[in-house]
Amino acid sequence: MISPETSPPRSSSQSPRSPPAAPFLYISVTEPVKLGNGVQAYISYRVITRTNLPEFQGPEKIVIRRYSDFVWLHDRLAEKYKGIFIPPLPEKSAVEKFRFSTEFIEMRRQALDIFINRIASHPELKQSEDLRTFLQEDEETMERARSQETGIFKKPADLIQIFKDVQTKVSDVVLGKEKPVEETDPEYEKLKHYIFGLEDHLAETQKQAFRLVKRHRELGQSLSDFGKAMKLLGACEGNSLGKVFSELGAKSELLSIKLQKEAHNLLMNFEEPLKDYVRAVQSIKVTFADRANAFRQHCELAETTKLKEINLDKLNLMRSDKVREAEMEYRELKSESEQATRRFETIVRLMNEEIVRFQEQKTADMGLAFHQFAKGQAKLANDIADAWRSVLPKIEACSVSSQHG
Repeated sequence: MISPETSPPRSSSQSPRSPPAAPFLYISVTEPVKLGNGVQAYISYRVITRTNLPEFQGPEKIVIRRYSDFVWLHDRLAEKYKGIFIPPLPEKSAVEKFRFSTEFIEMRRQALDIFINRIASHPELKQSEDLRTFLQEDEETMERARSQETGIFKKPADLIQIFKDVQTKVSDVVLGKEKPVEETDPEYEKLKHYIFGLEDHLAETQKQAFRLVKRHRELGQSLSDFGKAMKLLGACEGNSLGKVFSELGAKSELLSIKLQKEAHNLLMNFEEPLKDYVRAVQSIKVTFADRANAFRQHCELAETTKLKEINLDKLNLMRSDKVREAEMEYRELKSESEQATRRFETIVRLMNEEIVRFQEQKTADMGLAFHQFAKGQAKLANDIADAWRSVLPKIEACSVSSQHG
């Protein structure tokens, strides 16, 4: 998230000789607010945009958005930019009681901020008209945009037909009537193998990070309970031993707070980034599916065009009166085939560019997450050691005096 303090000065007046400012687009998702009641309740966010790009309405714009608006933007981009890895959205809470917890709302806000800024920093996606709509239009306009059908397969009748087509294809493959059309490029196979493996390893690491967060919280709660018990024991003793017990209890409660704080930091700066990258890998797999569909269409149309060409040659030899009609069909099909080939080649080109960007971003983000993890753990270990070390002399003194007594 880009804070107002880090944004460029808004009122700087440049002299005619000073160089133009570098283009920038800074977006912040801030101030989550719960609106409505019951099942109708939802969270709204202030989305603040600061930019000097001429295609925007002005240097600063503030709009109110809700989660479904972010979903609308994601789906529009996924529909229009095949071959590009669309940044993932945070998932909805499956557990109703956590939907409006302070921690969940903050995790959601942070994830939405990352989502929108990834789009704003992408060389292609940041030029999207849908992004400008999302960042600038009022709530009524956004609501109308959301309510419109955005995809070509939104109608139930279309969906039913798709399922029937898929079932037919599957049946043909199972019965041996048709073999699935798939790419055999070894580099692409290597990429798929890497991405599927990466998803498994990231998911396992995120699972263990979740366990770490849980363990910190449980240990923090245990120390809190232990601290309370020690203070009660100290009050019961009432002598020098009682003072030591009370101090042990106070240190335990202090460490409990530190553990709970570190658990929260682990969640936000370590587990959540890992979870975000699991979602990012899943969005890459969606692009794999788009590429597979484009390749299949390219192959099927190329094959059908070849058959049409052979048929046209036959009709020409026969001097048939159907030649004119066949020529028109062939030209239309050839045009469609060439478009399908271009679509497939575009997806391949974009995916090659995207995987480079993904690897660079992953290295930076994971490096930061693991740095934060190690730094937090080191500080916590030092705090725990310092706390216990500070009470050791008093415990030892009390032990020695009791032996001499």
